[in-house]
Amino acid sequence: MYVRDVMVAPVITVKPSTMVKEVAQLFLEKGISAAPVIDSQEKLVGIVSEGDLLHRVEADTERRYSWWLRGFINNDTLAADYVKAHGLKVSDVMTRDVITAVPQTPLHEVATLMEKNAIKRVPIVENGQLVGIVSRSNLIQAVATARKLLDIPLSDAAIRENIFSYLKRQPWAHTSMLNVTVNGGIVDLWGIAESAAERKAIKVAAESTPGVCAVNDNLITRSAGGWE
Repeated sequence: MYVRDVMVAPVITVKPSTMVKEVAQLFLEKGISAAPVIDSQEKLVGIVSEGDLLHRVEADTERRYSWWLRGFINNDTLAADYVKAHGLKVSDVMTRDVITAVPQTPLHEVATLMEKNAIKRVPIVENGQLVGIVSRSNLIQAVATARKLLDIPLSDAAIRENIFSYLKRQPWAHTSMLNVTVNGGIVDLWGIAESAAERKAIKVAAESTPGVCAVNDNLITRSAGGWE
């Protein structure tokens, strides 16, 4: 799947001149936790999220440093914290370095972006224009609504071939020590797995193969002390 298959559009946006209080109200009214920031030319210039409003003077939640820790923090950091807590406009509190993707980006790449950068959402840009946004919840929705790749019944022989073909492409699978039998869509796994992790992965691979109804794990796991 690709970003275009799950992204939310149109996107609720704000301007750099929007007041922080208005943004807080918008989040509550729309049930959202972030909004891309666009300029007068509709170009993406930042993003503002609940995290940017977490340490605010209005809620008495601004950052407070102990006297001994304050000595290790430079003045620029203290000044930036002050702006985050007291700034009145979105331009004062928004995150300016925004990580984006395009509609043709595969979902697995977006998931990696979110994990690597510890972010919860990715604005989607095409030809310089904001066209959508993808959040973690959208990825979960993709998992929840996933369909089987094939609705056409497969023969047992085809299922067995598909399992082996897939496992042979995996660097962790030792297929020379593995046998698979399929009867009426029910898979039996036989042979030796080098570890408990490999054994589990082989079973998951078989279970996720189109046409498989159930999997019986008859594998033996090689361990330091013998066999399990």
